[in-house]
Parts: sequence; C-alpha cells; structure tokens
Amino acid sequence: MEIRELRAFTAVAEEGSFSAAARRLHLSQSALSQTIRSLERQLGVRLLERHPVGVTATDAGSILLREARALLAQHDRALAAVTGQVEPGPATLRVGVPLELPGNLLPRALAEMSATFPQTRAEISHASSAAQLAALEAGHLDLALARECPGSPGYDAVLAAEEPLGVLLEADVAAERAGPGGVWLHQLANLEWAGFSRAEAPAWHDQVTATLRSHGISVRDQPEHGGQGGLIAEVKLAAVGTGTVFALAPPGWTTTLPDNVTWCPLAGTPLVRRTWAIWPAAARRRDLAAFVAALDITMPRSPGNDGKVDG
Repeated sequence: MEIRELRAFTAVAEEGSFSAAARRLHLSQSALSQTIRSLERQLGVRLLERHPVGVTATDAGSILLREARALLAQHDRALAAVTGQVEPGPATLRVGVPLELPGNLLPRALAEMSATFPQTRAEISHASSAAQLAALEAGHLDLALARECPGSPGYDAVLAAEEPLGVLLEADVAAERAGPGGVWLHQLANLEWAGFSRAEAPAWHDQVTATLRSHGISVRDQPEHGGQGGLIAEVKLAAVGTGTVFALAPPGWTTTLPDNVTWCPLAGTPLVRRTWAIWPAAARRRDLAAFVAALDITMPRSPGNDGKVDG
C-alpha cells in the first residue's frame, strides 16, 4: 500500500462519498474510484459498501481507517522531524505554465500532489517562458513550466514534455503539399510563419527560426502577444485559414480545428518542442517534490549537458 492510497481511502471513508472526497483531494471522481478499487484488489477485501447516496466502511474498512489514520499521522511527523519542517498545513503552490501545454500534463501532476498533500492549493498562471523565469527569480513563482532551461546552478529542472511539432495549414494547401510522410519544411517556403516573439523564449525562438531559415523560409520579427507566449489559438487559426500562413503545433492539439484547417506531421521531425519544469535548487517543499515527480519524463542526458535545451 502507498501513502497516497491510504490518504484516498481515508478521505472517502471520512466524507462518506466519492464526490466529496474527490473535491477534498482535488482529484477526479473516476481517478479516486480507480484508486480505491486497486486498494481493495491488493488487500483482497471489500473496504466500502456502495449505496445510492454514498458509501460506508465495511468491518475491514473500519479497521483500515483506524490504522490508516495512525500511519498517516506517524508518516507526517517522521517527515517533519527529518526535514525540520512543521507538519503540513494549508499552502499554495504557484505554478507558471505556457500558453500551450500537453492536455494530461497538469492534471496528472495536480492529482499526484493532491493525493499526498490535500491541503496544498495550486495557483496556476499563464505566462511566456521569459516572464515565468523572471517571476521565478523574483520569488513570485514556485515552479515554472518553460520552453527553455536557465543555466544557473541556482535552479533544478526536469524535462516535463517533449512534443514533435507538426504544421497547421489551410485544407487545400495541405492537400497539395502533404505526402505519405507529411509535409517537408521546404514546401512551406512561400508561406508566412505565425510564430511568437523572441522576447518570449529567446533560445527556443532561435532554434525554431534557424531551422526554418535553413529550409528556405523567411522569418520576420514577431510582435509580443501580451506576455503569454504566442498568438492565441483563434487568431492563429484565422491566419492559417487564409492559405498564406502556417503555424506549428503538436499532434493531438487540444483546440478544435475549423473545417478549412488541417494538421499535418512534418516529415523528418525537424522540430521538437521541450517543456521544462524549473524550480529553485534551495526549495525544500515536499508538495513541490510530489508535483515535480509526476512531471518528470526521465530522459537520458549526456554528460555535461545537465538537461539544458540544446537550442
């Protein structure tokens, strides 16, 4: 049994319903139900009786509830003693995120943190990579999810997402140019890139523009877009729909595409967008550690690279 499973079971047993426990833990009801079923399978006993209006603990569940409360209290005291921190209380974790992020990334991290630290509330703010790193430096964020990683030894970082980028094109343009392997970058040389300002993520911008230029695509300076990092989806799609503009986007883009816009893979995978989770190296928050652990995709890193973006 894991601590998060015991916390989940305790919450359901104490609240008397999955919906109330899910709100308390900041989890989805389905994820919580899955955790309880897994725990029951591990133990080989039914822990809860399901009723139309809620749940009650079985005899085995009542025993586990009593023991779980004692174990969780002991666990929290032990960690507080080892780390020199007070026992967990209400807290806020301030997280910066870019305009576009893989759909399952935040929910997974929030669920993992909430299962272990139900009293921590995540405060999410959208900002460009540069704005996030500035906020981190100023102490206004606890964690940044940014497109590039600072070289300062004052920060720790893990790779949170890696997305091979494709291209958004007007449907007729896509039909003309897409082959079995997708669209080659040089086929976009007569189109304009709907991109982002260099001020929003300098290293990532330089990597993208260098790749585009090497394939014959002219790149002009892009204006800043309110500090969030790139055009909003509606503006980008409207521009692409004219047939004179292309935009870069990962597969499974969460925004619904209009009928006149198509996503195609880029042949040869010339562009891979990476998102890094970055936090102060001196941080000693266990709720932050739980959040980061759920984000880390564990990518091998070459000696001396230290996981920094290569753009």
